[in-house]
Amino acid sequence: MNKFLKVSAIAAALFAVTACNEKKVEAPAPKPALELKTQEQKAAYAIGVSVASYINKSIDQQSELGLVTDKALIISGFTDGIDDKAQLTDEQVKESLMAFDKKINELRSAKAEADAAKAKEAGIAYLAENAKKEGVTITESGLQYEVMTAGEGDKPTAADNVTVHYKGTLTDGSPFDSSYDRGEPSTFPLGGVIAGWTEGVQLMSPGAKFKFTIPSELAYGERASGSIPAHSTLVFEVELIAMAKAAAATAEK
Repeated sequence: MNKFLKVSAIAAALFAVTACNEKKVEAPAPKPALELKTQEQKAAYAIGVSVASYINKSIDQQSELGLVTDKALIISGFTDGIDDKAQLTDEQVKESLMAFDKKINELRSAKAEADAAKAKEAGIAYLAENAKKEGVTITESGLQYEVMTAGEGDKPTAADNVTVHYKGTLTDGSPFDSSYDRGEPSTFPLGGVIAGWTEGVQLMSPGAKFKFTIPSELAYGERASGSIPAHSTLVFEVELIAMAKAAAATAEK
């Protein structure tokens, strides 16, 4: 990849200076029309837009952690850096970035711990309430399921491949994954997913649709996964479309 398109490397250097409060910036004068006719002009402008997009995303993420970053200083740092007029030495830039990175990591760790504690408490309460609902069955492992639509035929084993449509949410209803949104079902070995799925889908026949409420210990446990905090109880609606028995799958290879 061209070195000028390595956005993360460029953008990282823009965070050398941060401020605790936003500065008031006067309304800028109207910008002159840009010449974006040649491929070189468009490429140069695109690099700037790409860097800005990366920075804005990073600032939004930092804001969620309680950090306020002064955009005016970022612009000044970028301009000074481009013009070789930086007011910090290379060593000072490095020290500032390392200190900032350490602060970000500390805030992220604190947020992750708080989110995990909240998810654990919410999961316990949700499981207790869900268990009282009519039609909910609880297995020995603690998996809860409801039969939304019954299927017909054999049930898969953990060694089989299954094709499913599904959507997954946290207990507050926040979605984190959906094959429906992607517009196509997913196929995978049933033994290669979280324990709650491996157990639950083995209760289904093709054509069935179940709702699973999966305790965290049958999901990701103490690990966070993407937008899923650690200790999260997960709720899935799963539709088993097809399965390939282990013997048949082996014979086809």
